Amino acid sequence: MEVHNVEMVMSAVGPSQYPTDKLPEIALIGRSNVGKSSLTNTLINRKSFARTSSQPGKTQTLNFYKVEDQVFFVDVPGYGYAKVSKSSRAKFQVMIGEYLSKRQVLKGVVQLVDARHAPSKEDVEMYQWLTSDEMGGLPVLVVATKADKIARGRWNKAESTIKKELQFKDQTSDFEIFSSETKYGKDIVWEWIEARMLDGTDFADTDD
Repeated sequence: MEVHNVEMVMSAVGPSQYPTDKLPEIALIGRSNVGKSSLTNTLINRKSFARTSSQPGKTQTLNFYKVEDQVFFVDVPGYGYAKVSKSSRAKFQVMIGEYLSKRQVLKGVVQLVDARHAPSKEDVEMYQWLTSDEMGGLPVLVVATKADKIARGRWNKAESTIKKELQFKDQTSDFEIFSSETKYGKDIVWEWIEARMLDGTDFADTDD
């Protein structure tokens, strides 16, 4: 998609605040500082539209970016929350779980992991939940970010390690290597998103 118009529409903490446009939504989720803002900015051809927080875990809302009046990118608070209280962490988990499991116009989830390292415990838990029967077949694209930080010859090994640790499900998930520096993987990620936008299937039962 050629992106010219992007708008940060709203931040939300619950269903009553979600957009009512009925446009398809794609959620972006990953550990704090894994590169969600960099991926978003690359996809929308901006340098700093989606800003990176200097404090991991600071973002506490679902941020909705309307792209070309055709799709919403939904920036989900980063998990990991090393500097966040247990009570705040619990609230995040409820908010995120409610959105991902019940939002009817959610057409897919892009889960980001760091290509330089094996997935964390939180990465594995999130992936297993996203691909569980509970989620009813919600499409998942795992994007391994910061690929420019490792030698090209190690990409296959990185992919193998990530898939092994996640217990990757090829029949329900897709995988792509990505670099915000070189833009490698950008077109493939967009192709995946556009395919989900065209999918008329709802992957959730109800919106509250």
